[in-house]
Amino acid sequence: MSGASGRVLIVANRLPVTVSVADGALDIRRSAGGLASGLQRPHETSGGRWIGWPGISAPLAEPLQAELDDRLAEMRLVPVTMSADEAAHFYEAFSNGVLWPLFHYLVDQVPLHVQHWDAYEAINERFAEIVAREYQPGDVIWVHDYQLMRLPALLRRRLPDACIGFFLHIPFPASDIFRSLPMREALLEGVLGADLIGFHTGAYLRHFATALTQVLGLSPEIEKVRWDDRDVELGIFPMGIDAASFEQSATDRVAAEDIAALREQGDVQILLGVDRLDYTKGIPRRLLAFEEMLARHPELHERVRLVQVAVPSREGVDAYVEFRELVEASVGRIQGRFGTPRWAPVHYMYRSVGEAELVALYRAADAMLVTPLRDGMNLVAKEFVASRSDGDGVLVLSEFAGAAAEMAEAVLVNPFDVERTADAFHAALTMPEDERRARMTALRTRVQQFDVHHWVRSFLDRLAATQRRSGARSTSVLEAPPADVIGAAEHLALLLDYDGTLVPIERTPELAAPTPDLLDLLERLAKRPGTEVHIVSGRPRDVLDAWLGALPITLHAEHALWTREAGSSDWVRANVGDLSWREPVRDILDKVTERTPGSLLEEKTAGFAWHYRAADPEYGAARANELRVHLGQLLSNTPVEVMVGHKLVEVRPHGVTKGLVARRWRDDSLAPLVVAIGDDQTDEDLFEAAPERSITVRVGPGATAARFRLESQPDVRDLLESLLA
Repeated sequence: MSGASGRVLIVANRLPVTVSVADGALDIRRSAGGLASGLQRPHETSGGRWIGWPGISAPLAEPLQAELDDRLAEMRLVPVTMSADEAAHFYEAFSNGVLWPLFHYLVDQVPLHVQHWDAYEAINERFAEIVAREYQPGDVIWVHDYQLMRLPALLRRRLPDACIGFFLHIPFPASDIFRSLPMREALLEGVLGADLIGFHTGAYLRHFATALTQVLGLSPEIEKVRWDDRDVELGIFPMGIDAASFEQSATDRVAAEDIAALREQGDVQILLGVDRLDYTKGIPRRLLAFEEMLARHPELHERVRLVQVAVPSREGVDAYVEFRELVEASVGRIQGRFGTPRWAPVHYMYRSVGEAELVALYRAADAMLVTPLRDGMNLVAKEFVASRSDGDGVLVLSEFAGAAAEMAEAVLVNPFDVERTADAFHAALTMPEDERRARMTALRTRVQQFDVHHWVRSFLDRLAATQRRSGARSTSVLEAPPADVIGAAEHLALLLDYDGTLVPIERTPELAAPTPDLLDLLERLAKRPGTEVHIVSGRPRDVLDAWLGALPITLHAEHALWTREAGSSDWVRANVGDLSWREPVRDILDKVTERTPGSLLEEKTAGFAWHYRAADPEYGAARANELRVHLGQLLSNTPVEVMVGHKLVEVRPHGVTKGLVARRWRDDSLAPLVVAIGDDQTDEDLFEAAPERSITVRVGPGATAARFRLESQPDVRDLLESLLA
């Protein structure tokens, strides 16, 4: 690993070993999958840990459990235990029963009633506890795949300064599909706990960015999004294979003998499919296309054979049992329709195959059929190419596989179009040799150059770079403010933000009017002995007057541009200088408002606020980004600043901040105890300007200058009520 000096903690649903018990003895075998082989090098060279489920749920006898713990520890593998019920609910029911089909666009496979989210959350919490226990300062944490989408945020809560990466190995679906999940917000917020989020393709990254806008109202840039007052980076990292290993296997003597045996009938061409028996892999449609090709081209009868390897998958799940029956019925139909005493058109193998046999099949095939309905990457396509050291063979590849983004020289097909897929199969069988070799040469160059080791290096190097850029974090876990200290102060000044602090952020500003309960609370606080109450808001003075003007409290409007002291009806304006910039800015904002249905322009005395809470989230966020850049250029040489808040863009005179309110007590030795409470970036000015002994409180997550933190608006209300007890 070249990008970081610390250990790498690899966190995946499964450990890179298979654990079983046979005849009372423990059997531990290393897995041969792409992830296990690809991550073996950083696991070994960094001295890190691999954290995951060992795959065994039944409790072991004490001697076997002790032996298992010792042997896993020797390999630096850290087990996360699950009972059989937990594995069934977390892994089968939710991860594979809900997330897997939905992320692969198979919405009809999602249960009518989505259950076992509690199990998913609980197992992610268990992973977080174990990772936090293993973590040492300087470690890099790399979380993998859809089973652990909540884990980055759970780790961020426990380890605010940790460097965390997340990689999704399956597709991220289009926003309209993803948004059908009831727990969509929690999954996005979970992933956003990472510093770097990786995807196989640009399409998956774009879908994720769109979901952030549609679901969370964020405004992602090309490869970055601001969340929790951190920059979270997004990247494209197509996973490769251990190409050198497959090429070596393809050239040894055993493979050559196997190839000769497979091609005994030299006049029969071989089409090959190798898939896990999963409904995402498109096997039934592939069989239909093969059947269509045979019907159209009788000259191919007894001259072509489809070898279909179907690796058993989730055999205890009813949907997969039914799917197997569908595939086998299709095979039987084709055999019965076209088979002859000396020729079976389909050779169907329902079993796993070893690497040597697999490579022999790759080498024997005239064309490889990789036609999933949807696939995150599909490494089989790359394994076939790496195995063809003879430079021959044709790859037929679904355009819905992630690998299609890299492998343009394959024959690309839409597996939902059976007729054209049949044409593609025929084209692969009849393609001239010089074209076959030209395509294969280009494919092999790319597969060899961008192998699994390149994938690991590129992700970890980028993750290390994000760590260097972020430097020391200020997202530390903060305690709740000390209510007893606040309550004991003889003289108290409460500086309270309004939106997001006393009331929730609403879809339109007018919906945030104070409730009778809030008005009563503020009035009682104002009558509390030795207590001043200040509302420090970005709202205009007429709104604050209408909502709060009858209370004996001090109001600060437009971020302290205007102040109305308690007991007075007069507003006093701060000195803001030249306002000649207002007219051209108003013209721009009027045009943007006209072009963005659902947005509105709020005009203030010295500035403007453009709200897009009610606009289409994606379109509104795009307009906000354009507006921020355009206004930044227009106003670059003027005493004006452009602020981005909760679904708004605000333009205000430079230096007019909430900090003006707190500065009145900075040099006053008899100053009250200042308690400043707010929830967004504008309140950071208030926290930074408050006297040194003040109690500053951030509401919600995020990096902050505040000394304390509360989770939500109800917590603020509870704190204020406690002062009246």
